[in-house]
Amino acid sequence: MSVHTNVKKVTTHVLQQMKNDGEKISMLTGYDYTMARIIDTAGIDVILVGDSASNVMAGHETTLPITLDQMIYHASSVVRGVSRALVVVDMPFGSYQGNSKEALSSAIRIMKESGGHAVKLEGGQEILESVSRILTAGIPVMGHLGLTPQSIYKFGTYVVRAKEKDEAQRLIEDARALEEAGCFAIVLEKIPADLAAKVAKEVTIPIIGIGAGNGVDGQVLVVHDMLGINNEFSPRFLRKYHNLFQEMLGSFQRYIEDVKSGDFPNEEEQY
Repeated sequence: MSVHTNVKKVTTHVLQQMKNDGEKISMLTGYDYTMARIIDTAGIDVILVGDSASNVMAGHETTLPITLDQMIYHASSVVRGVSRALVVVDMPFGSYQGNSKEALSSAIRIMKESGGHAVKLEGGQEILESVSRILTAGIPVMGHLGLTPQSIYKFGTYVVRAKEKDEAQRLIEDARALEEAGCFAIVLEKIPADLAAKVAKEVTIPIIGIGAGNGVDGQVLVVHDMLGINNEFSPRFLRKYHNLFQEMLGSFQRYIEDVKSGDFPNEEEQY
């Protein structure tokens, strides 16, 4: 049973209204039922079922190995825990690039099998055909520009993108193209704050930043990062709201001690 009764669901239309009204959009990643339920109860606007599950859930070095089936599994787990937030699902590497027919069938599978509300694709003009084709099926699409982790081997590094003038210009053109194609929002990752603010002003759809400064319409972080569960990852753009790594470690160590010493379970903890 969800904690919410008669909640007003967040839709793509609600997000557009938020941008128009100058209200910031809050977004976090989620990969499983239990965590998604807590995030949704907190009142988050958008939950992104990120292909970052490849890193934080599966332990891969990049986002490339995660499959469509695995993304659908994570997304359906999240959807079951959510009653208010808009659930956006990353389309994994290889499920949409270079083949718009495959892109459409991948997006349809995500929507049908997970119950998610929208999909997210990385890239600009080179994926417009896939974006348009997915939209023909009535599936909302969120774009993703700047540092696009699925292209890590092309860039060779996770550094800030679009510092050069021509790359910055291209990013603005890509954002406009995605808006014209019909995307309802765009994530901008790891780009200079002034460029991100410029993009947010130049397009009418919501721009959600990660490492893109405060001049955008909303923010997204990876939940394991902001909770401090991943203690080895601390880029400049990350604010840690907790050090759960230490807290969990302490709890596990106390449990181990209590079991070893015979202290757990005690009289009250048995039948």
